[in-house]
Amino acid sequence: MRKRIGVVVLLILGLSSWSIAQDQFNVLLFSKTAGFHHVSINEGVDAITALGKRHHFMVDWQESADVFNPKNLERFQVIIFLNTTGDILNEEQQKAMEEFIRSGKGFVGIHSAADTEYEWDWYTKMLGRMFKIHPKIQTAKLRVVNGNFPGMETMPNSRIWTDEWYQYQEELSDDLNYLIRVDENTFNAKVQWGDNIGEGMGDFHPMAWYHQYDGGRAYYTGLGHVPATFSDPIFLDQLAGAIWWAATGKGID
Repeated sequence: MRKRIGVVVLLILGLSSWSIAQDQFNVLLFSKTAGFHHVSINEGVDAITALGKRHHFMVDWQESADVFNPKNLERFQVIIFLNTTGDILNEEQQKAMEEFIRSGKGFVGIHSAADTEYEWDWYTKMLGRMFKIHPKIQTAKLRVVNGNFPGMETMPNSRIWTDEWYQYQEELSDDLNYLIRVDENTFNAKVQWGDNIGEGMGDFHPMAWYHQYDGGRAYYTGLGHVPATFSDPIFLDQLAGAIWWAATGKGID
């Protein structure tokens, strides 16, 4: 009898430990490039994997577009495009991602996610703005536009930051909620690549935003070119908050 009771107790403890160990949600981390390949991808993968361990979500890192099929995507609540570039999904894979978002799930885009899939109209509207040009890497001041978003709690109203300052094309969605901007008075925004000329974006140069989109949620940050970005605790707080919000819709007061 004692032996049987002991087995039952061990079974209960085992089930309890198993339930405690379950992740909150699953994240597909995608970093395929068909253009420029950022050296910061490796640091980004390590950082997001560590965030998963810290905040108890599962991260599946992939660089093959074969994962974009309806059956496989059922397992995930968030898709992250980490410094993707160029045309990375075919039409069937694009359709699978569209259905993923329409089912109420989320997307997080990092830096050159805005230099990805220019011809995919649905994607560009989900992202909200696409990349135009950037000057050389410089130090500048970031300023908070709206702090009411998960992970923004540790962001000061102003801080210096060194990155590759993307200038963006016009808005493709009119419901973008901007979180952070870069102050163009603190760096030289002028740049020219042949016929592509950048004069800056003026008084309002956004660097992070979010919105509801096609039944789901989408967040984007322009930060993330420099590898050291992914060891900055304030940036990682923002990224963790964005992933949580994209997965669950929670965290905005």
